[in-house]
Amino acid sequence: MAQKVARYTGLPAEFVEQANLRIDSARFRKELLRDKRLVTGRLDGRFTAMDVDAAGERQEFDPSNTAIQGPYTALFVDYVQRELNYKTDMMYYTSGPVQPWNYSAYTNRYASHVEPLRAAMARNPFLKILVVCGYYDMATPFFGAEYDVMHLGWEPTYSQRVGFTYYEAGHMMYIRQASLRQLKKDVAAFIKSNQKK
Repeated sequence: MAQKVARYTGLPAEFVEQANLRIDSARFRKELLRDKRLVTGRLDGRFTAMDVDAAGERQEFDPSNTAIQGPYTALFVDYVQRELNYKTDMMYYTSGPVQPWNYSAYTNRYASHVEPLRAAMARNPFLKILVVCGYYDMATPFFGAEYDVMHLGWEPTYSQRVGFTYYEAGHMMYIRQASLRQLKKDVAAFIKSNQKK
């Protein structure tokens, strides 16, 4: 089994076996390119960077977030100030001190929004959802959303009301021009197909 996991992940079979076949995403990002002294991005696995040391367990920083955060923040702030005419001295955070988060409902288990989503779909039979997935997204790993939709409950119309689109991208598919154009088309098609006739 370790050989098979190694083949699918690109990790050394010995590492997979030592990890008892369970590699969390942070260890994966640190281990995958360790021989080159590189770590891969969390928001987008196509980004890499030199880490503080090649022997550590966790990466020092997320190279994809570091590359994206400055331009993304500047663009958003410019948009709200010039286009929306919203002026403020408050700091705009894309991540960071936006706590406190309360995860007490998820103690000793993964945070899951499957049940609240199922409940919303039960209460609103017209609710439809479009899930956009980036192949290189390690913040919300690929296939996680599909897994959740498969577990919405026994009512077949729930999963029938969920659509998926896929991009050669990470968490923020709109940072690449081709993916941005495709995302715009996909969202427009989703909205148009769900308008009342």
